[in-house]
Amino acid sequence: MTVPSAQESYSFVCLRCGHAWEGTYEIRHSRDAQGRARTDYYVRCVKVPSPLTANTCRVCRGRTIRILRSGLVSSGRSCTD
Repeated sequence: MTVPSAQESYSFVCLRCGHAWEGTYEIRHSRDAQGRARTDYYVRCVKVPSPLTANTCRVCRGRTIRILRSGLVSSGRSCTD
């Protein structure tokens, strides 16, 4: 059984190099053949790993990522502002 999909957006910050980015994902909830709940993430109709558990910085390839609510990257300020 498949439930209607939802769309979620997140902001990400790499704690290694400071790079920040945002991503929007289509989230589909379903059940596998054994009846266990599963969640799949898609970007432009392509299945991708969960951005919440398997994210990597595009700049330095770091794997220590802070996840924030969407909209924080574009509204962020530097320490000198």
